[in-house]
Amino acid sequence: MSVPAHATTLSRSRWVPLVFLAVLQLLIAVDVTVVNIALPAIRDSFDVDTRQLTWVVTGYTIMGGGLLMVGGRVADLFGRRRTLLLGAFLFGASSLAAGLAPNLELLVLARFGQGAGEALSLPAAMSLIALLFPEPTARSKALSVWASVASVGLVLGFLLSGVITQLFSWRWIFLINIPLVSLVLVAVLLLVKKDETSDRAPINLPGALLFTAAPLLLIFGVIELGEDEPRLSLALGSLLAAAACAAAFVAVERRTPQPLVPLTFFRNRVRMVANGATVLLSAALSTSFFLLTMHLQEERDLSPIEAGLSFLPLAVSLILASTLVPRLIERIGITGAAVLGMVLAVLGIGCFALLPSDDSLVTSVFPGMILLACGMVTGLVALQNAALHAVTEADAGVASGVQRCADQLGGASGIAVYVSVGFSPHLSGGWDPFTVAYGLAAAGLIAAVVAFLAMSPRRRLAAPQEPQD
Repeated sequence: MSVPAHATTLSRSRWVPLVFLAVLQLLIAVDVTVVNIALPAIRDSFDVDTRQLTWVVTGYTIMGGGLLMVGGRVADLFGRRRTLLLGAFLFGASSLAAGLAPNLELLVLARFGQGAGEALSLPAAMSLIALLFPEPTARSKALSVWASVASVGLVLGFLLSGVITQLFSWRWIFLINIPLVSLVLVAVLLLVKKDETSDRAPINLPGALLFTAAPLLLIFGVIELGEDEPRLSLALGSLLAAAACAAAFVAVERRTPQPLVPLTFFRNRVRMVANGATVLLSAALSTSFFLLTMHLQEERDLSPIEAGLSFLPLAVSLILASTLVPRLIERIGITGAAVLGMVLAVLGIGCFALLPSDDSLVTSVFPGMILLACGMVTGLVALQNAALHAVTEADAGVASGVQRCADQLGGASGIAVYVSVGFSPHLSGGWDPFTVAYGLAAAGLIAAVVAFLAMSPRRRLAAPQEPQD
């Protein structure tokens, strides 16, 4: 039986925009990891220390995670197409500013801009995919493409960073975004239909600002405390302001008719533990990637390309482990998989903490990479399932947004806190900075494991069951 011409045209009209939306997703995912291998080159270019360098990584993820939920509301209010165009333009303009930045301060501001562009464009793009593919089967395929592209982007970031930094300059890891973002902008203008006007709930802007300001102030205070000559009044004032913003966020959310996150959402203990564990796991993972990058290029004296290629075992392990996690969850349940993943990550971090500087990569670095990759995939997938425990149609979107924020803000906060303490002479107690930072990351994960095991048996999660006919 032949397929009607209009059906073929409709199919193409949906999948072609998805290709360009996936390109944007690839760029955003790449920019999460692409700076890692370039960090030593950026540090040497601006003559800054390791603690200050953490802002290059954390600035992007904090703004992206902090504004992610408000980005979804902006898309609802002003239209998904408009918001996607605005977010992609902001991401591209900020990439240009990052590539041309004359100092670290302006580079960090540009990274803030990239994060804000992500926060606007990603929810809008996800919404467009849902509208382009209303049928469950087609939508599942489209979202699988979207998720696969994100995973590829995270791994590709490590490889591209090494090649571009060594053959050209670290600035090109940002400048290469410009032509690709331009292509996405043109494609959206031509292929995505204009937004329909509709009345939407107002944006809870005070809540969004407080939610973003709290981690920024926390990280600034911790980094300032780690300076060789810290300004204690400024550091303590920043930490107190962070606590005040967090408290004010709760107060605002309690009183506003349109909260970013209804406080009743957090009454579910399983979700609370899952999101707290996600923060600690992401903190440990991001810290490990940051420190491993520095180790490979400083202690091992590898070139940027060699350092990037050294992450291939981690990339392969991520891909292979991701194919086994669903069956593992079916066998041992969500709680068991989450605990197993975090334990594997602790073992991987332990390997990194004991890294010698002269042994073969195969015998010293790669085992830790494989353990960390398996722990990362197993733990994060299980925690994502746990974070959606007992959600309804009314709060499923909120649950996904909270889990995504926990992931990004956890990673940013972990790098800032663990690395700042580890590399501060007066906070680390004279211990090796790498050992201290890895130790803090492992301690946080052990606390998360204890919290999961402390849940009563009736709260521990088995594998999700398929609905019965």
